[in-house]
Amino acid sequence: MTDTDTETDTAGAAGRPVIVNALGQLDNPNTPAARAAATQLNPASDQLAVDARALADAHASGLTAVNITLGYTMGDLPPYEHTLAEIAVWDRIIEAHPADLLKVRTTADIHRAHRERRIGVVYGFQNAVAVGEDPGLVDSRVATFADAGVRVVQLTYNQANHLGDGSMAPANRGLTPFGRQVVEALNDHRLMVDLSHSGERTCLDAARHSRQPVSVNHTGCRALADLPRNKTDEELRLVADRDGFVGIYFMPFLNLTGQATAADVVDHIVHAVDVCGEDHVGIGTDGSVTAVDDLDAYRAALAEHVAARRAAGVGAAGERADTYPFVVDLRGVDQFRDLIRLLEKRGYRSGRIEKILGRNFLDYADRVWAA
Repeated sequence: MTDTDTETDTAGAAGRPVIVNALGQLDNPNTPAARAAATQLNPASDQLAVDARALADAHASGLTAVNITLGYTMGDLPPYEHTLAEIAVWDRIIEAHPADLLKVRTTADIHRAHRERRIGVVYGFQNAVAVGEDPGLVDSRVATFADAGVRVVQLTYNQANHLGDGSMAPANRGLTPFGRQVVEALNDHRLMVDLSHSGERTCLDAARHSRQPVSVNHTGCRALADLPRNKTDEELRLVADRDGFVGIYFMPFLNLTGQATAADVVDHIVHAVDVCGEDHVGIGTDGSVTAVDDLDAYRAALAEHVAARRAAGVGAAGERADTYPFVVDLRGVDQFRDLIRLLEKRGYRSGRIEKILGRNFLDYADRVWAA
């Protein structure tokens, strides 16, 4: 595929790029509460440290908006009730920081966040089990989530649920009849169907069944690193062919050694663009802007966390005690600027880089969220 010839300024009309992280975090991982939460399988949102440093770092990075994970992902908590409680927690966080944060319901809100130099917060799930198991309640519960501001719903986490199989489920079932009903309800209420973490057949089935374009907001390319958390070219191509979106993460799964680098991130972006086209690829880092300060202490806690995930059956192939869940040379407040420079070195022009940084996500959101 040849590079775009567009001369659109990467910085956009306001002199700054619109940067949308399709899946990330907005907290300071260095606080005692955050360090304690890092050892838990499903920490509550009220344990997050959305503090002055986290907000300052997000601003300094140039971040415009981020899809954050809230609600039930795993564990013994009641999924529906826990999810509603976490939505309320994030509403309070945003209300406490009106000069810094803006809740995103539409793409206009992301543009507003950019103009006003605030950070747009997109509410998203990484597991759809909060809809429950009663077919008669699916539409009303999806409507409740939509009314509360949820805009992204990932169907599965790594394990199987009653909608379909996650990437680590050995049976690799496709989308279940209940899963099809949930996808239809998400379409009806204009919520993104996110197929990150899904098994291959579930991803392909959902992409074909959905009336709206679907996304894989944080993934890598399996052609470059054959691990279950990454997507095959068939999956990537189908998502793009149906006018969807693929976000590349800054995660260890980009390299079979587990020690992924910034160069690996760029390689996966380039491959995704070659497969999907330049209008369907962006970033979903799956990490925070604020960097971990003490990597040695973090590594000790990480070993405990990885062991707990493995014991609970929710870990993924490629997770190891000696592997940070981020790219060491592409983190902190300069991560997006560093990515821009690396993409420029690969010959990408400003227009294409602008698309990858955020415009492709905005265009995709327009196709799904618009009434």
